[in-house]
Amino acid sequence: MVINFPAKKSRNLETVRVKILIAARRLFGKYGFHGTTTRMIAREVGIDVSTLYYHWGEKGNLYEAVVLDINDDLRKKLIDLEGIIHGLPLAQRMGIAIEAITDYLFEHPEITKVILSRCFVNIRHESSQNIRVPEYISNIAFSMGLSGDKKGVSVKHKMQVLTIMNSIYAFVSGEEFFRASLGIKRDEYIALVKETLNFILIPAFANSMAGEKANF
Repeated sequence: MVINFPAKKSRNLETVRVKILIAARRLFGKYGFHGTTTRMIAREVGIDVSTLYYHWGEKGNLYEAVVLDINDDLRKKLIDLEGIIHGLPLAQRMGIAIEAITDYLFEHPEITKVILSRCFVNIRHESSQNIRVPEYISNIAFSMGLSGDKKGVSVKHKMQVLTIMNSIYAFVSGEEFFRASLGIKRDEYIALVKETLNFILIPAFANSMAGEKANF
């Protein structure tokens, strides 16, 4: 008779590991690295702190895993988007991209908050991972027509892509403050964010591209 207990135990362990990661994403996104404790995460999952340490080690290790998980999710989303917008006129590409990415990040606000925190907050934890700006920045520049080669994207064009992403990050992560300042509901705020991004970014990029072509 074959006993499958080891496989079942392995699946259960993986399930707990995933639950911890999901809870950590939400709490790190809400309270930041310093405002989130391992006890808070363990309580959210319904486990002992010792179980959390068994699966992920120290809080800094779990935070790194959250950053990598978020980057991976965002990378997949942007790669899917690249397949949709590549080859379309620039204004149409940007309009579709702004709409899709804005909606996605408002649905997952922990993404922007963790990314910005990772960039600007010193967590006093020496990373074992070399977490850099992911390669999807180059993919976006290529799909937007800023570069004819994904591997040869200039620093200037990478910076232009970061301008788009950081504009969206700011509006998403600052939603609570900005909506209170404007005195509007969430649906209206999201619609205005998209409208404003289109108003500012599309003409800026269109003029920049026209200027670059004129110089050749």
